[in-house]
Amino acid sequence: MPDDATPADGGDSLTERITGRLAGMSRAERAVAEYLRHHAREAIFATAEQIGSATGTSDATVVRTAKTLGYSGLADMRQHLARQVVTETSPSIELRHRQIGEPTGAPTTVLARVFTEATERLAETWRLVSEEDFERAVDLLAGAREVLAFGIGPSSFLAGYVALRLGRMGRRARASGATGFRLADDLLGLGEGDVVVLFLPSRLLGDIEVLLDRTREVGARTLLITDSLAPVFGDRVAVALQATHSPSNFTGEMLSAEVLADALLLGLASRDEDHANRTSELLTTLRSRLIQGDSRDYVPRRKSGNPRKG
Repeated sequence: MPDDATPADGGDSLTERITGRLAGMSRAERAVAEYLRHHAREAIFATAEQIGSATGTSDATVVRTAKTLGYSGLADMRQHLARQVVTETSPSIELRHRQIGEPTGAPTTVLARVFTEATERLAETWRLVSEEDFERAVDLLAGAREVLAFGIGPSSFLAGYVALRLGRMGRRARASGATGFRLADDLLGLGEGDVVVLFLPSRLLGDIEVLLDRTREVGARTLLITDSLAPVFGDRVAVALQATHSPSNFTGEMLSAEVLADALLLGLASRDEDHANRTSELLTTLRSRLIQGDSRDYVPRRKSGNPRKG
């Protein structure tokens, strides 16, 4: 496991920590440890009370077990588990390992390296996305009352692009890249039947927890497009599609997700081509009117009443 996927206090995985410390644990701590061994993904977002209830122990025992395993506390353990899940399931890390294992014949020029990585990322994304999951995602978009496309950082540009394309297809859509208190304003409009398209490459942020909770509360659903967080959020979203991230930052963060988004938009347009064509024709008409308006000389209107005498 890469060093950057584990804490600095030894770098052991959860399983290795449990194995090395199990003999010195109390019976209650062992119960918590065994639960964590088999339910690591669920524990990422669980409270001490929830883990204690699941193991027939107490929240104090859960916190004590986390410290016995070498963590500073429950929050530290959950962060470690999240990083571990991301590392174990990330297709971009697998892609990096394959590249490292190719000592001969590897591209040497900048142009070759960039286009080789782009090709490999797209091929890996295509391999990971099944036709069944893709069609489920298109179904989700087709039945949406409104789509909220959400992304943070570079992904916010992709969210805006998707919302723009959906609007040009005659569908209600908006985009958000807000965090903190500003995100609350964008969540106010979520309602039953809405779909959140969540672009989340591999970063775990607390704001996403709030977004997913609010989505569930109002009866909306989520389409997650991610590199490695599908195992983390898989049971909280309707559909998760993997878009391979760059293993070396030679190519942009949004590359695979943007191509996948284009495929989803095309699949959606094919569901109702007549409607999409009518909206496209209307867009062309409106643009023509705007061009004609720009070509006309602007003549300001004169105010009513007598002109001022000089």
